[in-house]
Amino acid sequence: MSVAAATSVPRSKRDGLWRWWPVGIIALVVLVAILAPWLAPYDPNQQNLLGRLKPPGTVSRSFHYWLGSDELGRDLLSRVIHGARISLIVAFASVVLSGVVGTTLGMIAGYRRGWVEIAVMRVVDVFLSIPAILLAIITVAVLGPGIVNVIMVLALTRWPRYARIAYSQTLSVANMPYVRLSALMGAGAPRVLFRHVLPNIVGAISVVATLEFGLMILFEAGLSFLGLGVQPPTASWGAMLSTGRNYVATAWWVATLPGACLFVLVLAVNLTGDAVRDRLDPRHR
Repeated sequence: MSVAAATSVPRSKRDGLWRWWPVGIIALVVLVAILAPWLAPYDPNQQNLLGRLKPPGTVSRSFHYWLGSDELGRDLLSRVIHGARISLIVAFASVVLSGVVGTTLGMIAGYRRGWVEIAVMRVVDVFLSIPAILLAIITVAVLGPGIVNVIMVLALTRWPRYARIAYSQTLSVANMPYVRLSALMGAGAPRVLFRHVLPNIVGAISVVATLEFGLMILFEAGLSFLGLGVQPPTASWGAMLSTGRNYVATAWWVATLPGACLFVLVLAVNLTGDAVRDRLDPRHR
């Protein structure tokens, strides 16, 4: 095959494998999280003090530690599998909640304009001026730790980003002839927004949601690492990292393995977000 023929292959086909493997990793993690009760070899909270900090492949009593054990003799593989559930549940719920609230308020501000626009966007500016992780830490410290509070806090800190995108997109779509004609024919604001505006901005919102998903996983791990997220004995990658830092010199697997899972999942989500952005952006087609 000549060089010219090789270079004539469409770039989308040559990059097909590179674009799809992150999706495969995400699908695998989701499947593992769903099937965690059946895939985990042991109860993630079952202790075996005689098998504390055993390296991968060790057998102690009736436990076969494929990935080693932690400071209480709990099977690390089982805890990593169940920890994926917590990360995905928190990330998905917080992204959906913040996306719905932020998109709705952004569309209303961009369509109604006037005092509604001023009020909503000034609140957005206030939230965006505060570091998200700092606001999350303060809010969790006030409300208390727990999975429900973590979801609420992450949604509270991240909705302004959706509002800003939805607002800017709505400003351009609201002046389209078919949108103005629909309003002149008597369509109410809810019908115009959700029938005509939302379908035209959902692409940009989807890109933001995909990238935010990875960020929510990191935020949940960060809060759990600080002891403000999911509480023991519930398995969480962030909490496992927090515990494992005390044993890095003697039991590297306690922190390294959940950290590696966190790294691979967030990387796959970010690469998927880039692919979605390129797919929806006509300049990259």
